[in-house]
Amino acid sequence: MAEELLNDVDKAILLLNIPNIYDLSVISDPITIAATRTRTRLLITIFSSFFDIVTGTSSWDAVQKLLTHAYVQATTVAQKHNKILMSIDVLLRGVQSHATGEGIMDDWNMVFCSGNIEGSSVPPTWQSLPFLRLTGVPEHLMTTSSFSQETISTPVTYPVVALGGTFDHLHAGHKILLSMAAWIAGRKVIVGVTDDVLLAKKAHRDILEPLVVRCDAVRNFLQLFKPALVYDVVPIADVYGPTGWDPDIQALVVSKETLPGASSIATLRAQKALPPLETFIIDVISAVSADLGTDDPETLKNAKMSSTFIRQWMHEHQMTNTRSDAES
Repeated sequence: MAEELLNDVDKAILLLNIPNIYDLSVISDPITIAATRTRTRLLITIFSSFFDIVTGTSSWDAVQKLLTHAYVQATTVAQKHNKILMSIDVLLRGVQSHATGEGIMDDWNMVFCSGNIEGSSVPPTWQSLPFLRLTGVPEHLMTTSSFSQETISTPVTYPVVALGGTFDHLHAGHKILLSMAAWIAGRKVIVGVTDDVLLAKKAHRDILEPLVVRCDAVRNFLQLFKPALVYDVVPIADVYGPTGWDPDIQALVVSKETLPGASSIATLRAQKALPPLETFIIDVISAVSADLGTDDPETLKNAKMSSTFIRQWMHEHQMTNTRSDAES
């Protein structure tokens, strides 16, 4: 057991119980340690009593900042250690949640833990794994809370929320977008996934995942993040998808980079006398920054965390391996 705790592991879980969702500094060190020690898959589950009280648009900014900080912190470490393809997922759970780990099956090797998780709904299968307690959240802070039911505004959710994208080699930027759509949805999320026929000009097209693989990855992640919702993951052949004809959609989630698409959707829905959509915007991130500090679409496109970068890395990795095989 002691040797397992000292060595790096293939797949790990990080459990974080935080006193509030506004002090992001308390999660940085535990995420850095867990991401450094993990090779291929890291599942970060953040517990807070805040999530027992509220969901929806009233906490949009705070939740987006929390998710972004966690993903950027873990991704920065992974890329520093050349673990470009490491899978990183961030889940948000209330302390009293009953959906902590149901259905999350994998050959986990270790559980990293920071903060007091006693009383949280940790699955029995996780409790049987080697546990390593990390510093990060002082235990005395876990008995207090910086919010109450009275200080939180009434949460607003939308029955049906839509978004779209290519979602190739699902990465942190995609997962933040998907997570925030699920966060404000009350019944269903519709995800339009760009059809293969529209991607012929993508860089390193041969490495791009097939449509069925991309759709499955999106659906699996969303069911992991918020199991209670219905998810319609459908191919799209234009920027509109179901938003171009479905009256039973109330909100649209886009990134700053794809904001012009939201304008096109609004114009088309107005022409068809469809109800207007409330638009929510996700900040574009890079692998090392939670805020790129610009609204220019071209700058955002070139600097963002992207599937193009992942495919480029995979291509170069394949070329290196080919040369090595030829020389041996």
